[in-house]
Amino acid sequence: MNEIFPVLAGVLVGIIAMRIASLRVRTAAIILLSVVFGIAASAISGELALTWEFVLVDIPLVAISSLVTVFVVRRIFSANVAHR
Repeated sequence: MNEIFPVLAGVLVGIIAMRIASLRVRTAAIILLSVVFGIAASAISGELALTWEFVLVDIPLVAISSLVTVFVVRRIFSANVAHR
């Protein structure tokens, strides 16, 4: 249950990243927001009080969730465009 916030944060990061046109800026935004939300997820769940190593799990979880979101959204939009 503690890992739902990083996944939802990753979905949010992916949706935000899709609004950015430049690939370089989009990549930087995903990296920066993944670090911010990963640290926030560790702090919210209380894992950060135990050890900082939980951040090494939450940051990639946010990043992977955001990349999956970007991939799925792009597939959906490209499928819709192909059917027109």
